[in-house]
Amino acid sequence: MLIDTHAHLYAKEFDFDRDAMISRAISQGVEKFYLPNVDLESIPRMLELEAKYPERCFAMMGLHPCSVEADYKTVLSEIEKQLFARKFVAVGEIGLDYYWSKDFIAAQKDAFRTQCRWAIDLNIPIIIHARESMDDLIQIVKEEKKDERLRGIFHCFGGTLEQAQQIIDLGFWMGIGGVLSYKKSGLDEIVKDIPLEWLVLETDAPYLTPVPHRGKRNESAYLYHIAERLAEIKGISLEQLGDITTANALKIFGK
Repeated sequence: MLIDTHAHLYAKEFDFDRDAMISRAISQGVEKFYLPNVDLESIPRMLELEAKYPERCFAMMGLHPCSVEADYKTVLSEIEKQLFARKFVAVGEIGLDYYWSKDFIAAQKDAFRTQCRWAIDLNIPIIIHARESMDDLIQIVKEEKKDERLRGIFHCFGGTLEQAQQIIDLGFWMGIGGVLSYKKSGLDEIVKDIPLEWLVLETDAPYLTPVPHRGKRNESAYLYHIAERLAEIKGISLEQLGDITTANALKIFGK
């Protein structure tokens, strides 16, 4: 059994074959899918998919850093209403992104701290998006970690071994996806020295497609290739890897 801890399966890229795509994933042993929210527009589509597959698809609620703009406080207020209106498995996807724009860095940091505190109040994990912002995020999590309930995943981990150790010291996990299969990423050398107990699998579908499908739309069935590569690096069987990463995911999300 494998778990895709991060997949945007409600995205429009899947509108023509969503059910078939989910069936393909299940046939490859991927049995659960965790859906990160992005903005206000993504909410209805995400909740509709969760309602269709209540035993397989699990929604999160949060505001993606790339969606943080001048009106972010108004948007956050709406996200908060959604989050506290029902139970979600996590607050996410939240974090900092310095790659696309640096216009709203202060706002991104404020939005991230605000959403961390919601997660503490609700005692649910956070799912962190870190792009060219890892050190700042680690520092903020350290500051907000005054409450031990703050926990979660650094999604799409691509940092250094030193950063990985800091993340482990905070009691957080790292999401490993398609980048692991890219020859020039160097992630394979770093992951080799990270204890498997602190890793979970993800696709970030429809993005970051692993080899051998790189260049095409990503989907959850391709989690198998990521798992296979990680098992090879760790020198264990695919079954062992599935058991450990699945146990990690269930420990984080509780379901």
